[in-house]
Amino acid sequence: MAGIKSLMKDTAIYGVSSIVGRFLNWCLVPMYTHLFAKSEFGVVTYIYSITALLLIILTYGMETGYFRFTNHEKWNNPGMVYTTSLISIFTTSIVFIIGVALFATPISNTLECPGHADYIVLMAAAVALDAVTAIPFAFLRYKKRPIRFATIRLINIGLNIGLNLFFLILCPWIMKVSPGLIDGFYAPDYGIGYIFLSNFIASAVTLLMLLPEFRAEKFTFNGTLLREMLKYSFPLLILGIAGIMNQSIDKILYPLITSNPETAMADVGVYGANYKIAIVMVMFIQAFRFAYEPFIFAQNKEAGEDKLQAYRDAMKYFVVFGLLIFLGVMFFIDIIKYFVAPEYFVGLKVVPIIMIAELFFGIFFNLSLWYKLTDKTIWGTWFSLLGLAVTVILNLALVPHFGYMGCAWAALGCYTTMMVVSYFVGKAKYPIGYDIKTIAMYFFIAMAMYALSLLIATENKLIDFPVRTILLSAYIFIVLRRERPFRKKISK
Repeated sequence: MAGIKSLMKDTAIYGVSSIVGRFLNWCLVPMYTHLFAKSEFGVVTYIYSITALLLIILTYGMETGYFRFTNHEKWNNPGMVYTTSLISIFTTSIVFIIGVALFATPISNTLECPGHADYIVLMAAAVALDAVTAIPFAFLRYKKRPIRFATIRLINIGLNIGLNLFFLILCPWIMKVSPGLIDGFYAPDYGIGYIFLSNFIASAVTLLMLLPEFRAEKFTFNGTLLREMLKYSFPLLILGIAGIMNQSIDKILYPLITSNPETAMADVGVYGANYKIAIVMVMFIQAFRFAYEPFIFAQNKEAGEDKLQAYRDAMKYFVVFGLLIFLGVMFFIDIIKYFVAPEYFVGLKVVPIIMIAELFFGIFFNLSLWYKLTDKTIWGTWFSLLGLAVTVILNLALVPHFGYMGCAWAALGCYTTMMVVSYFVGKAKYPIGYDIKTIAMYFFIAMAMYALSLLIATENKLIDFPVRTILLSAYIFIVLRRERPFRKKISK
């Protein structure tokens, strides 16, 4: 029990740093959408989609490999595992930076930002630094130092946000009142480049803060160990690539397959900005994920029917709260939409589709417990690859005809497929007996209430908001009325 409590405490600390960080970065979006044209924000969205993929490639599953081999029965030297991992990732990251620097100009032309090879070099350096620091961060987790882990993460995020505010808000003001103070290093026309510069500086400072971890073990390298680690980590690399591609490939493919290349980056900007509104659901899922894995492995020690009922309840209440978030966002979208600049409102129609897609991804994550508990994690790779195939096919089929709406529908198709296939495979291999009828009932009630809110909308907010509040309250009442055991737990 003490071990589970410690695990839950550490999970909460890691979770706070991740969720708070995601939220704070999310808060930069309103500033970006008000300061930059849609095409410029499209470039930012596009480059960050690619860097998310590159980070997965540059770490190539070595974080998980490090944890596995640090506790491996054959390799009883954790220090050697740590330094071998670190040397490997450091070497590949240096090669990556050199390669990008040599070909920065053609790469910038390919990535729809001609004349700005510096953007590419900055982000390549930032992602390489993030890859190198991944192993020291894993070292902190292995050493059970969540406070230091979270502190460095939050400093990184705070510095990135502070630099954004400095370069994009404070410096333009200083240029108006006293330009001599900053004209030696500040260029007013550098624009979105300061977003990438801020990211690079924050990543560099993070590396400096982790220097004690770099020196924590005597550097040794074992080629045989590295080969075994790479063999172990390669499937995880494929899983990671498939997972991140499911989230970002629509933005990467869009400029290549749209029927209107002239507006491609503006469209990506609109889509990316409105995707950020739906990130409320993503943050809920992120919070759930940090708590869920310790929960399922703890419950696995309980008696058969008790643990199965716990899994069923977890799924049901996840859907209940996910639908509550969906309704809350969609009922008050007329307020929430001011999170982005008015010229981005044209893309609000993707928000409900993306939110449902992310809800289905959360359900898929719930369903993943069967292959984690049975050590058949290869199924996670197959499901992710299937989702990636669906994403690519639907984007190719829909984007030329429907623009970024095709991206949204492709995301929904991807996560729906992964959810459904995982459910039926899990039902055959590790039957849990989810209350599908009740879950489906709540889903259709929520969708009916959302549809009703659209049908009776009057465009008068003094009428619409009270009506939608009543509908939201009705959903909560129905859930509490039906889930009497859940209501009793709340009252306690």
